[in-house]
Amino acid sequence: MIPAPERKPIASDKPLADKPSWQAKLRLGFNADFGTTRLMDRWHSGPLRVQKALYPEGSLVCHAIIVHPPGGVVGGDALDVEIKVGSDAHAVITTPGAAKWYKANGKSSKQSVQIQLDANASMEWLPQEAIFFDAANVQLSQAIRLAKGARYIASDIVCLGRSASGETFNTGRITQRSTIHRDGKLIWFEQGALIAGDGLMTSALGFSGHTVSATLIAVGAAVPSAVIEALRRAANLLLGDAACFGVTQIKGLVVVRYLGDASEVARAVMLLTWQHLRPAVMAREAIELRIWNT
Repeated sequence: MIPAPERKPIASDKPLADKPSWQAKLRLGFNADFGTTRLMDRWHSGPLRVQKALYPEGSLVCHAIIVHPPGGVVGGDALDVEIKVGSDAHAVITTPGAAKWYKANGKSSKQSVQIQLDANASMEWLPQEAIFFDAANVQLSQAIRLAKGARYIASDIVCLGRSASGETFNTGRITQRSTIHRDGKLIWFEQGALIAGDGLMTSALGFSGHTVSATLIAVGAAVPSAVIEALRRAANLLLGDAACFGVTQIKGLVVVRYLGDASEVARAVMLLTWQHLRPAVMAREAIELRIWNT
C-alpha cells in the first residue's frame, strides 16, 4: 500500500466525486554497480515520488521511501508502481506512514504494483499499514516475478475503519489479487473480495470479527525449522496463547498471518517476523528502519 500524509477535508459544497482524480505512476530500477546497489532508473508521472537513495546498511543494500504527496487516496485515484531489481542488487522499499483509502464517492480507487527481480536479486517490500475508511471502494493488484536465485520479502497490514476514532467498516468493498512467479512458475496466487457486512467479515475463514490483518511472505532458500519454531515461540510471548497467528512454509515460500484489532500490534508482529526471517532468507541481520519510528 502507498501511504501519504493526511489529506484535509475539502471545505466545499461540491461533491467529492466531482473533484479531479489523481493518476500517478512510478517506475524504479535498481542495479548492482561494483558492490553498490544504485537507484539507476527513476521516472514518475503525477503525484508519486521516491526520496533519495539511502544506505543505512552500507553500499550493498539500497533503501528507498515512496511518498504520495496528495495525502490519501479518494475515489477515482489510481496508483501504478513498477519496480525492477537487477542481478545481484538488493533494494529495500518502504513508506513514511499509513496509507489512507478514503470514501469512494461513487468511484473506485486502484493500485497496481509490479515487481521484477533478476537472477540473484533481492528485494524487501515493507510499506506501513493501510487504513480503509468506511465506504471505501478499492481494487488492489500485485504481480511479482522472480528469476532464478532471487529473494523476496513483503509485508501487508490491512486496517478496516478507524478504530481509534470509533469508525467501523460498515459499507464498502476491497478486492485484491496477488501472484508470485519464480523462474517462470506460479508459486503463489491469492485473490478475494472483502465486502462490508458480508459473512467473510465474521467467518473463521475470513476476519473472524477482527478489524486488522497482517501478512508477510518470504521467498528464497528454505527456512530452517528451528527458525520457524523460534518465530512461533516469540509471537506467542508477544501475543499470548489465544492470538490468531500462524506460520506456514511451502517449498521455499513462507507465509505468516495475523488477525487482531490494533495496527500497532500488527506492526509489532510484522517486525518480529521480519527480524526472524530476514537472516535466513536474505542472509542479513534485521535492523529496524528508522522511518518506522518517525
